[in-house]
Amino acid sequence: MQAWVDGRPQATLGLGNRGLAYGDGMFETLRVTAGQPRLLRRHLQRLAEASRRLALPLDLAQVEHEIARYAQAMGEGVLKLIVTRGDSPRGYATDPAAQPQRILQASALPAYPPSHASTGVVLFPCTTRLALQPALAGLKHLNRLEQVLARAEWQGGAFAEGLMCDTEGRVIEGVFSNVFLVTGRTLYTPDLSRCGVAGTLRAELLARAGSEGWVARVADLTLGDLAAADEVFVCNSVYGIWPVIACGELKWPVGVVTRTLQRLVRALLDS
Repeated sequence: MQAWVDGRPQATLGLGNRGLAYGDGMFETLRVTAGQPRLLRRHLQRLAEASRRLALPLDLAQVEHEIARYAQAMGEGVLKLIVTRGDSPRGYATDPAAQPQRILQASALPAYPPSHASTGVVLFPCTTRLALQPALAGLKHLNRLEQVLARAEWQGGAFAEGLMCDTEGRVIEGVFSNVFLVTGRTLYTPDLSRCGVAGTLRAELLARAGSEGWVARVADLTLGDLAAADEVFVCNSVYGIWPVIACGELKWPVGVVTRTLQRLVRALLDS
């Protein structure tokens, strides 16, 4: 399906686009099932926060309308929305007259092996560290070079994901997913106020934990906390939840809590 720019079919952008020049913008990646964008409210909430913190004006009602139309046309797959500050003259200073651009792209769902969800995945312990930048923490901004470097650390199918820490050694996230630890009936996920991407499925799980009978905690987590966990899983809004069975010398079983949450998430993303 052809990409849209500002609500119209188009396949080109100007060379002065600040998204290309500086990574000046944000993006969202949505799963689309039967023409419906999943977790749309969560994606729009994160987009609104990015718009506010980056001072990048955005008509969210217009964006929601375009996403709905595009998702209906594509039917199934992955919808990527990119928002840039638009074209401007050379230089870091922003042009108040610049018009933000909205880009929609469609792709097929990734062909991940079913075993990732059923028997679990092994994480690669990445040496690339996430820099601390509270002004951008939690946002899905366009500069993802840290993740590019981390993903280049392993090749082949032995590892499905990587584990990333910050420069002070705290556990933060996967390369393209969020991390949860399970201890008893408590779900722990890293504090992302200094760096990292606050995923939409992460937000949904945190919001639903109480009604499902669990306690959810956002906290600074270390590799020691990881080692002490009963269960570990990673998640994102495209593939759902993968149990983690190993990372380096650490190993975990595929537990009951992870299985229960997988069933809940399948209903959110597939039905």
